[in-house]
Amino acid sequence: MTHRVAIVGAGPSGFYAADGLLRGQPGLRIDIIDRLPTPFGLVRAGVAPDHQGTKAVVRQFDRLLSQPDVRFIGNVEVGRDITWDDLRKAYDAVIVATGMVIDRPLGIPGEDLPHVWGSWKFIAWLNGHPDFRRGPDLGCVRSVAVIGNGNVALDVARVLAKSPEEMAKSDVVPEAGEAIAAAPLTDIYVIGRRGPEHASFTGNELAEMGRLARAVALADPGALAAEPPADGPTPERLRKAKNLEILRGFAANRAGAKPLSVHFLFSATPVAIRPGEIDLSTGTLPADLVVTCIGYRGEAFPQGEGIFSVGWARRGPTGTIPTNRADSHAVAQEVLGWLRDRDSKNGPYPLPSSIDVEGWRRIDQAEVAAGAAQGRPRVKVTDWQRLLRIARGE
Repeated sequence: MTHRVAIVGAGPSGFYAADGLLRGQPGLRIDIIDRLPTPFGLVRAGVAPDHQGTKAVVRQFDRLLSQPDVRFIGNVEVGRDITWDDLRKAYDAVIVATGMVIDRPLGIPGEDLPHVWGSWKFIAWLNGHPDFRRGPDLGCVRSVAVIGNGNVALDVARVLAKSPEEMAKSDVVPEAGEAIAAAPLTDIYVIGRRGPEHASFTGNELAEMGRLARAVALADPGALAAEPPADGPTPERLRKAKNLEILRGFAANRAGAKPLSVHFLFSATPVAIRPGEIDLSTGTLPADLVVTCIGYRGEAFPQGEGIFSVGWARRGPTGTIPTNRADSHAVAQEVLGWLRDRDSKNGPYPLPSSIDVEGWRRIDQAEVAAGAAQGRPRVKVTDWQRLLRIARGE
């Protein structure tokens, strides 16, 4: 009898795991289970909406959903609709690909104020995640503090800084795009706790900050005398050297050259947040909105025989979407080894309230059609009940 594998989480690591399993054992039965009625996880809800090239990876995943032995089971939440024990009893192996979608706290006074947002919640709002439909009030926001020195911090700063024309071909949800366009923004501060030589930006993303239509990127030349650490692998040293080169170019820019300024600050640790300002180890800045980009944590899941994890659930929130491919393929080999000498169970567990791949296709078609009318890739459906109605053909 053919083995059955459940993959919990329909994001990149889950799809790469399915791909690895089918490459090693064609004909394996795979159910990809997700609490949302839409697949693709982080690519749909966590990638900045203006980076459509990154989102194009879903075409690979969509082809997997066309495989006869792969099922998408959406609108099913483990813990609400089915237990982990149910999964273990029904499937021959379970792969956890739930990622990490809880923003890490700063651990300073004032971080619970309503104008302080974690990056996951903020970018999920931009992307139309149905759990995050109410965004920050940007009506009086002039200054924004973005805390973090990685690409997520750049994503937040860039989307806030871009003009409506630059965002026109993105899939940012209309209400978020309109709120950003109407905000009276003048300053965005990208704040790093360590020096510029330790920033984890990638060169292309950092350089893009210097090409924005309405925003000028600025840096203090006095903070850029550092050199990349001499140790570590060569690619990392080269990346950090490139970052410093780009930042030195920003230091030569003229403040006030464009209506909006993006300031890169280093060696500045947040100490406290108050309405309208943030205290750093180096002084106080105005901040009508604070977005923290300091990493994520995930929900606990059971360990033990027959349960495997991939992606961020396995290694923590590190790496890019392509990083997950090799990781997930390696875990797929572990799973195939585990299954090799085992009899198959009966499975699959009946899930009558789920949304299947045809339901997802109805949502996809509705969103793409709405986007075509506006010259955008898609306009996402953001309401839970409407998503379910469309998926069910109602």
